Amino acid sequence: MVMVESTMLPLGTAAPAFSLTDVVSGQTVNLGSFVNARALLVMFICRHCPFVKHVEPELARIGHDYGPQGLGIVAISANSLQTHPQDGPEHLKAQAEAWGFPFPYCFDETQAVAKAYTAACTPDFFLFDGQQRLAYRGQLDDSRPSNGIPVTGKDLRAAIEAVLAGQPIPAEQRPSIGCNIKWTPGNEPAYFG
Repeated sequence: MVMVESTMLPLGTAAPAFSLTDVVSGQTVNLGSFVNARALLVMFICRHCPFVKHVEPELARIGHDYGPQGLGIVAISANSLQTHPQDGPEHLKAQAEAWGFPFPYCFDETQAVAKAYTAACTPDFFLFDGQQRLAYRGQLDDSRPSNGIPVTGKDLRAAIEAVLAGQPIPAEQRPSIGCNIKWTPGNEPAYFG
């Protein structure tokens, strides 16, 4: 396990386009799927990562709490199947069903979407406003596996609430920390490592 931080994509960046298949429903999910959302949360997660396992219940709660308020949410896993077959679509589907994720969960087989977002770790969070401009990229909260701090989602929740209320979010944001995305050998992005 290699622990890395978010790349901290510049605030105001337009949400990169994507078109992926939801592992649960089989439906295509793309940026246009969220055109009517009041905000959009793009989360890079996976099944095996201990940092993701630590926050899975909170991710489901965030979906249930803010989805009805107009927050569009999509989870994406981009880990290589060559090195981590346990993060394949059938396993992601089981994870989504086990936790009752109320949002699409997609598999980025080519890793092109992860690269477009400059995703570096799992979990990695990107919150866009109603114009699909980046308003927050950073940590869920201060909790990490085995640090004893409860998982509350306070940092991400505060950002979501501000965006939904049309309020500014402070530019000082703490990066997410987690396992590195498992790039297919030879496909590592220039910003990694």
